[in-house]
Amino acid sequence: MAQKKPKWVIEKERNRRAAAAETVWLFGIHAVRDALANPMRERLRLVVTRNAADRLAEEIAASGMEAEISDPRKFAAPIDPQSVHQGAALEVKPLDWGSLSDLCAPRGTPARVLLLDRVTDPHNVGAILRSAEVFGARAVIAPHRHSAPETGALAKTASGALERQPYLRIKNLATTMEALREMGYTIFGLDGTAAQTLEEAKSGVDGAIALVLGAEGPGLREKTKETCDALVRIDYAGEFGSLNVSNAAAVGLYVVKPSS
Repeated sequence: MAQKKPKWVIEKERNRRAAAAETVWLFGIHAVRDALANPMRERLRLVVTRNAADRLAEEIAASGMEAEISDPRKFAAPIDPQSVHQGAALEVKPLDWGSLSDLCAPRGTPARVLLLDRVTDPHNVGAILRSAEVFGARAVIAPHRHSAPETGALAKTASGALERQPYLRIKNLATTMEALREMGYTIFGLDGTAAQTLEEAKSGVDGAIALVLGAEGPGLREKTKETCDALVRIDYAGEFGSLNVSNAAAVGLYVVKPSS
């Protein structure tokens, strides 16, 4: 008689199958175009209007996909009717960017990494991915729970950056911060109440730097603060010193960009 599997084993296998079956619908001309051109992306179904098919003709041909032509008045893709899809939607599997060490090991270069603590708005994360790509961050890292998953809204805001900028989802933020520290990163947590500015703190660091940003309102969790090497603020003029998290990410990455 076969031995019955423990419940935790059955649950683990079920979760693994569910993750493998998960798909994402990307929408919008830019997001779909870049996903079609990304050799890392597993593509499943493409729905386009005749107009969008003409605009994406080169990318569709190169991808080898067969597009489903849909009436724009009854768009066939199962996405929110309010989505600004521009007549293009692509069903894909989430990207697999590999391991933390593969992506973030400094290897003698002044690496930069962003970590997000409970940043759940896909529009903010999409904008952060764009900034991370512009400033050459190795990865944007966020926990699986309480963070923005890979969605069509995130991809559209990222305007193609989702296909090129690693967005790594991890189990535990504090554990990942410790792993980065062991790789040689100095970890700065952005906190508007900190006494030291990011520019002041950065001046004493020659190696890799990781910036940690919290959600607007609650900011960084206490455990996250305790795991940072230092809490810093972005220098500001006047009495008002609060930035949207995506703006703070862009400014922070600019401040710590490696010297040319």
